[in-house]
Amino acid sequence: DIKTFGSTGKKTAVVSTINGDANVPFYKELANQGIKAEDIPVVAFSVGEEELAGFDTTPLVGHLAAWNYFQSVDTPENEEFISAWQTFMNDADKVTNDPMEATVIGFNLWVQAVEKAGTTDTDAVLDSIIGLETPNLTGGIATMLPNHHLTKPVLIGEIQADGQFEVVSESELVPGDAWSDFLPESKMIEADWTAPISCGN
Repeated sequence: DIKTFGSTGKKTAVVSTINGDANVPFYKELANQGIKAEDIPVVAFSVGEEELAGFDTTPLVGHLAAWNYFQSVDTPENEEFISAWQTFMNDADKVTNDPMEATVIGFNLWVQAVEKAGTTDTDAVLDSIIGLETPNLTGGIATMLPNHHLTKPVLIGEIQADGQFEVVSESELVPGDAWSDFLPESKMIEADWTAPISCGN
């Protein structure tokens, strides 16, 4: 279907919202069909190093993915994290990925919130976590906003032959939004978990 879609002679691309492990057969078939990035580029929102590990990504070079983190990001924080993970797994080839960075950020913010609240009580921690900051692994700072979303950069990565991504674009820190500003049904909705609103919608 993608081949047919791109055979009309018009410049085109595919935006993929396939999630997680379901990416593996999709990208294998993309390679089997000989669909190259220069002909029909695929931009994915949920494919990373883990999904690409274990199969030949040479035919996929040039296809793109959007994440907040890639293992290839060159910062001291990321280098330390990768080294610690590969040591823990006893595997020098073990990859890291965006959900792992999100877990690091979330855990570090939770620890700060517990220390600030003086308790692990959920409601107290939720109140104290808003406004806290912690370094991310890409060289910036993640801040917990009143809507319980974070500030993060948007990275566009290009698949390489080794299954890693070369970052070809990086935004400034973007504040996370609980509701889309582009949909009429939700653009007027605000999420704010601070008193007296304390509501996600």
